[in-house]
Amino acid sequence: QVQPVESGGGLVQAGDSLRLSCAASGRTFSGYNIGWFRQAPGKEREFVAAMRWNIGSTYYADSVKGRFTISRDNAKNTVYLQITSLRPEDTAVYYCAAGVFIVGVTTAARYNYWGQGTQVTVSS
Repeated sequence: QVQPVESGGGLVQAGDSLRLSCAASGRTFSGYNIGWFRQAPGKEREFVAAMRWNIGSTYYADSVKGRFTISRDNAKNTVYLQITSLRPEDTAVYYCAAGVFIVGVTTAARYNYWGQGTQVTVSS
């Protein structure tokens, strides 16, 4: 089974850009759907973006379209989340998750394997 490992979070200023990484540990991401979710203090975990590793299809929450880009590096078995024009409301713990399923890429419960999360804090 695969274990996602996130990195790349930090404290940034509004308007900055950041790239989060999600590396596969234990096995490759081949055959998995990879999702990025985030959870702000006092709020529920929400879907941000997802990718079907084998075919490269990508999905985004409406709230992040145009600012967030999910991509992959096959050789590094890594999925990235590029975030531009960061806003204070983007402050959250960002989680990477992996799962094997057909439908429901935006649903957290569909993913079996979760990383530990990486904190993104955006100051105004």
